[in-house]
Amino acid sequence: MRITGTFLDEISVDIPHQNWGHDEWDRDFAAMKAIGIDKVILIRCGYKQWMTYPSNVLHKMQNGYEPPVDLVRLFLELSEKHAMAFYFGLYDSYEYTQNHQLDKELDLNLKIIDEAWAKYGHYPAFKGWYITHEFSRFKSDVMDVYASIGRHAKKVSNGLPVLISPFIEGKKILCHGEAAITPKQHEQEWDEIMSALEGAVDIVAFQDGHVDFNELEEFLVINKALADKHGIQCWTNSETFDRDMPIKFPPIKWEKLLLKLNAAERAGYANAITFEFSHFMSPNSCYPQAAGLFDRYCEYYNLPVRACDFQSCKQQK
Repeated sequence: MRITGTFLDEISVDIPHQNWGHDEWDRDFAAMKAIGIDKVILIRCGYKQWMTYPSNVLHKMQNGYEPPVDLVRLFLELSEKHAMAFYFGLYDSYEYTQNHQLDKELDLNLKIIDEAWAKYGHYPAFKGWYITHEFSRFKSDVMDVYASIGRHAKKVSNGLPVLISPFIEGKKILCHGEAAITPKQHEQEWDEIMSALEGAVDIVAFQDGHVDFNELEEFLVINKALADKHGIQCWTNSETFDRDMPIKFPPIKWEKLLLKLNAAERAGYANAITFEFSHFMSPNSCYPQAAGLFDRYCEYYNLPVRACDFQSCKQQK
């Protein structure tokens, strides 16, 4: 079981920005490609007033800040250069989702889909969409928004696939003594959710970091069985950051990542993506431990590359 896709964390929310330019990103894409990554997913095209590309929609409707670089175009060009598929991540206002104004969030994202496809749909690397909003439990109004976004994206782009990456409401995300969801509850709710999303979402990649390691395989098996039932592809989002540490968020211990990948393999998964390579596994990450994770991964899978092959001249000295 190997990682074949990664999110691109632009715009960052709760991890530090690395301030990379074209050359740094080019080097990072080369490192991704060397370990078998063939798809990249923009985590979000915008968040609040921050934008990854010069969006007229967000500038007018959200008073968005003009970005100095069109990162969507940069990522599409690098995806084409390195023979990768690019998935366009949509917009999160935060304001409307927190205030339960889902109609406004939906309207913005439908306009973003139209704008993004008009600006970038001609790029050969543009291969799909990612709905950036994350959820874990069944809520009918949220399902309606998801389905509307997914169907519109597919209609505009002649059927390109739509990806979501929800989380499991396990003990690692809860606080104040709340009870974690049981496997049975999870199965019942996600049967309803996937039924509501049929025809609108093509791929579901559950985050794997919110439950204990000894619970993970049971949830993985449930998720895949439900996805198969509803005609949806099921990937695993094998997080490369560590949720068990008292700080947010260091690169994960290699032993933990291997345990999660092996659990997904036993559960019958064919695809693993990660959140996310550039911060937590890249030879050039702002976290020095990430290069170690890269090397342990390459050693285990007998890949003929090492972190030093992709590091900048300054780092190599």
